[in-house]
Amino acid sequence: MEFIKTLFNFPQVHEWLGQAGYPAVYLGALAGAVLALLIAAVPILMSVCLSPSRPSAAKKAAYECGVPPVGTAREKQMVRFYVVAILFVLFDVETAFLFPWAVAYDMLGLFGLIEMGLFLAILIFGYVYAWKKEALDWVY
Repeated sequence: MEFIKTLFNFPQVHEWLGQAGYPAVYLGALAGAVLALLIAAVPILMSVCLSPSRPSAAKKAAYECGVPPVGTAREKQMVRFYVVAILFVLFDVETAFLFPWAVAYDMLGLFGLIEMGLFLAILIFGYVYAWKKEALDWVY
């Protein structure tokens, strides 16, 4: 933090900030954003500039677990596994909201209990709906 303070501790900068009307508090955020962009951009640019590039037909071919691709990419695929995975992530994230509620339960009181009951009712309704639509079955 001291580095950022010393970096922007020039009278010209403070004078410019005073004239422009911008608060000096945002300089730290600006410096952090620039630093974050540099940390992200420098390795990408280094890999583009320093990596060897020898394209070939084998490297451009689709990779399917070591098996040569058969057929076209426009064939119908079974998406059942993806639906189950997305539903798992959805319900897993939703139940992750229970932990902060349990930690702050004393402060929330009856309102928090009713709100969480409503949240769980909506969650259970979605689970029953997915079950009735047979979205949780692995096979057709």
